[in-house]
Amino acid sequence: MSFDRSETHWFKSSYSGGSQDCVEVAFIEGDVVGVRDSKDRSGPALSFSSAAWDMFTLSARSGRFDRP
Repeated sequence: MSFDRSETHWFKSSYSGGSQDCVEVAFIEGDVVGVRDSKDRSGPALSFSSAAWDMFTLSARSGRFDRP
């Protein structure tokens, strides 16, 4: 799926603390969530359905991806 990133509002988590080593997220029209590397803003971006993004963020918050 492709989308026009020139008009998209990208943001980083407030937990990033101003670090440049982060991902940026955008909520895009049509129920799409974009994700890109903050160090390469003109590079590729991934896109997910909002349902898939919600499942990912819920899993991350629950600790499912934490290392033992």
